[in-house]
Amino acid sequence: MTELRCRKTETLEGDEEGEEHQNAPELQNEPGFLQRLVRVFFGCLAAVACGMLYAVYLSTYHDRKFWFSTRQELEREITFQAGSGLYYYYYKHMLAAPSFERGFYELMTDNRTLSGQTINAVERLSLYPELITSFIYRVTGSQDFVEPIYFYIGAVFGLQAVYVTALFVCSWVMSGTWVAGMLAVAWYVINRPDTTKVDHAIPLRDNWALPYFSCQVAALTGFLSNNISSATEMFCYLTMSATTFTFLLVWEHSHYVLFIQGLCLFLLDSFDLVPSRKMADIHKVYLSSLFLAYLFQFQNPTLLSSPLLSLLIGSVLARYFQQKMKMGPLVARVMKLFLHFHLVFTTGITFSYLVKKLIPVSEDDFILKFLEVKFGLNTTTDFVTNFLLCQESFQRPGQDLFLRLTQASVLPFYFLVLTVCLLSTLQTIYRRLSGQPMKTNLRLEDGRVGEQPEVIYHVFHTLLFGGLTLLFDGMKYLWTPYVCMFTAFGVCSPDLWMTVFKWLKLKSIHPVVLSLILSTAVPTIIGFSLWREYCPRVLVELSDLQDFYDPDTVELISWIGSQAPVAAVFAGSPQLLGTVKLFSGSAVTSLPLYSDINLLRRSEDTYQVYAMRSAEEIYKILTSQKTNYVIIEESICNELSLTKGCRIKDLLDISNGHVVYDKGDIYSFSKHGRFCQEIKMNYSPYTNYFTRVFWNRSYHVYKVNSVISFQY
Repeated sequence: MTELRCRKTETLEGDEEGEEHQNAPELQNEPGFLQRLVRVFFGCLAAVACGMLYAVYLSTYHDRKFWFSTRQELEREITFQAGSGLYYYYYKHMLAAPSFERGFYELMTDNRTLSGQTINAVERLSLYPELITSFIYRVTGSQDFVEPIYFYIGAVFGLQAVYVTALFVCSWVMSGTWVAGMLAVAWYVINRPDTTKVDHAIPLRDNWALPYFSCQVAALTGFLSNNISSATEMFCYLTMSATTFTFLLVWEHSHYVLFIQGLCLFLLDSFDLVPSRKMADIHKVYLSSLFLAYLFQFQNPTLLSSPLLSLLIGSVLARYFQQKMKMGPLVARVMKLFLHFHLVFTTGITFSYLVKKLIPVSEDDFILKFLEVKFGLNTTTDFVTNFLLCQESFQRPGQDLFLRLTQASVLPFYFLVLTVCLLSTLQTIYRRLSGQPMKTNLRLEDGRVGEQPEVIYHVFHTLLFGGLTLLFDGMKYLWTPYVCMFTAFGVCSPDLWMTVFKWLKLKSIHPVVLSLILSTAVPTIIGFSLWREYCPRVLVELSDLQDFYDPDTVELISWIGSQAPVAAVFAGSPQLLGTVKLFSGSAVTSLPLYSDINLLRRSEDTYQVYAMRSAEEIYKILTSQKTNYVIIEESICNELSLTKGCRIKDLLDISNGHVVYDKGDIYSFSKHGRFCQEIKMNYSPYTNYFTRVFWNRSYHVYKVNSVISFQY
């Protein structure tokens, strides 16, 4: 943001002290200093206001969608969908414990979650958000004036406010006007189904983690800028350090996201688009954050074998051995660049291989096999692999995603902004490889938007995350928010318009004046059209009372609470077991956690009740997991799906070899009927092993007989 920037004279890095000495009095004596201060004040006020209004909007929408404030406690907690209520259970457990220390110890030695296992739930489920929230709730005495569930969802909505505020600031920093920030927030809210999952599953880890990533990206954007004071640079560095560590701490997939970000920064460094000093500082942030996260996550071996650490090790060693890589003529530098890429990735792969040999990590091998099947390099009958491939997050996005973005007008402008910035970035890369120095005192009339390091970073950022979104629909939550931010920056940036006019060699109208006019007029027109079309929709959305009620699940949970023994172990689908755990606290056979291969294997065993297996086989599987009750869901047993081969029972039949191929079609075949259907007939041998104790339209609960009774 130009208001926050202190323009530097073009000097070498070694002249920083003299530069600061010269700039300080100049800043104080500038006649426009007070005006810039006022603009910064109102910009910050607008950023905070946007964040607060978004939090209020989420809270109101959530209450209208679920009738949250008028429901009983049990009905409120059922609104935590997709098994995410499991995380809220641990929050309640921490509040019910006699002390925070006692609750923390019980979670680290938890033998009441997975049947037959004692686990460190904090490490296994990344429960630091619940630990921190429950601690704040205790020490602030909030129990006197707010219910625990409102405090919990309020914390998540507060983080979403931070999320959009960070997007606002990021767009403001890049464009120089806080109008871009307001446009970014407007696009983010309009495209809410594709920017956040907070609507339907509040406790999910990414709802806690992505606001920190947004703050980290905003701080990184400011840190990469050439035109900031040393104090602002230090503030960005400290913010980046804190948010990187927190991001790693609260989400098990965060190191993969930072690896993609690391690739963007690696390209910036390789093409000599950012000072080496800043890249060294960023490497320190990554390494220190990984080290601290490794300690706080109880020596998590996944972080040691993470691609992020391998990339950092490769980059540091390659820079040490190639200290003169950024010197010489064009051809020599290109050859050195290819050698640099080879050294970095060879060293990184070697380091990762050695770590995996010393510390075996089974998940990494599974990820490679999963990617082979995903990209058509291999086929498999493995249930877990095919089950994950059938999840919506791992499938390619449908055309409706791009249609929604186009209808909101963000996608057409995004492609225009990206095209201009990418072409300007390629020009900058060519100039750098040709030996031209990087200009640090760019003026508007230069028309070089692609020579700003923060802009180049976001070009790489949006390209890499956009490419992944084309492969995995779940990646849209990491791409779409920054599409909104990047597009808002572009249409509001005079530098971008000036770059276009410089290419067109416009002479009829002064290009500087025209770029300033368009950078104000275009976002104003866009903002007015969005306000006219979407503001009535938002108001209707907030005034419309929706009905979310699941009486069958409420009935099931009530029966478990009143009839089932406290020490009972339940088997069922992972999503349902997350809800059962939330309300009853009973041990379960599996959990809704798709990042843990061992839990997925346990889920496969439990899902066998929907396969063509004999009563005796199912009985042996369930008793091996110490199951007392098994819950069969009608929605899975009689599932109808348009996606061929993605029903649970189809995946089980393929995995168990109970399929016959005939002229390209697949038919299920086995000497045994489908267990979930046969057991309802209530005849032997099923009644020998299982006794039905509860049923309604959606669920059938069977007790696993401890003593087999033979009835004919």
